[in-house]
Amino acid sequence: MDQTTMSPADPRAVDPRASVGRATMRDVAALSGVSLKTVSRVVNHEAGVSPEVRDRVTRAVAQLDYTHNVHASNLRRTSGRTGTVGALLQDLSNSFSASLLRSIEDVARDASTAVLAGSLDEEADRERVLVKDLVSRRVDGLVLMPATSRQEYLAGELRAGLPVVFVDRTPHGVDADSVTVDNLLGARQATQHLIGHGHRRIAVLSDLVEIETAAQRVRGYREALAAAGITSDPALERTGLRTAASAEHEVRTLFREGPAPTAIFAARNDLAAGTARALRSLGLSHEVAVVGFDDFPLADLLDPPLTVVRQNVTQIGAEVGRLLFSRIAGDTAPPRRVVIEPTLVPRGSGEIPPR
Repeated sequence: MDQTTMSPADPRAVDPRASVGRATMRDVAALSGVSLKTVSRVVNHEAGVSPEVRDRVTRAVAQLDYTHNVHASNLRRTSGRTGTVGALLQDLSNSFSASLLRSIEDVARDASTAVLAGSLDEEADRERVLVKDLVSRRVDGLVLMPATSRQEYLAGELRAGLPVVFVDRTPHGVDADSVTVDNLLGARQATQHLIGHGHRRIAVLSDLVEIETAAQRVRGYREALAAAGITSDPALERTGLRTAASAEHEVRTLFREGPAPTAIFAARNDLAAGTARALRSLGLSHEVAVVGFDDFPLADLLDPPLTVVRQNVTQIGAEVGRLLFSRIAGDTAPPRRVVIEPTLVPRGSGEIPPR
């Protein structure tokens, strides 16, 4: 049983706050006063290490923010890169996330880099687990559409030089690059469009208001109403909707129980799809105006074709890729915040006048 113990090093010699790179196994060994082989056994969960020594190594790992590299034996290139980046988006089955991933992949392919992708489903714990897994695989960079409200847990990796670009939502608790859409502007555009066609009873269907994008879209809706002198009616605000089915249910409820709107702003693409389905079943497709936020496949083939606030996903992905690979190449400029304006696309559903 090999659990060689050495004299613990002066902790100041391996102060993680003084390090400019990721902590290494050698740093852990020095701080805990054991051999590299013993550290290897602990981090690989192998037998042959006493509880006291295992505890000492574990504490050193935590103090140094050390993350075990499960692919270290495969890293043989002089650059030390793995040729992979991670992309953690909210829901890869959603057309927005899927299109965004494809755009990022196109940029990565030009850089001879593979993309490891995953869905977060608005689950904070899932985000932390998947980020940790990607970091352990030593991805060269990370694209993150966060589910967490704050991301201080990434501070150690950012200090160590991991390039991270936030997309769709801005970082909180850390400084990092981000690419977002002007959600306030887009929501105002949608609501003003409906107001411009004579509507005053406009409902909004939204995701969880704890989500930054959803909160901004609801705020933009309210601001547009206020600017037009229309008093906001809380009964017309239906939030916390996560699926097309939930949107369909809320629209049915609005017209069954009231107050019935003459127009609806659906603040996410699947909520717009659920809205269209509900109105069709109620025979109201050509009587109630609808504007959706986010385009989606076949939206122009609905009856009537769906008016949308379109996010330029190709541009978003290109900006994300430009920032990410610039950082990977060594760019050390201060974090950049890129905000892209959305575009209102009138197709018919948003131009229906009130009855």
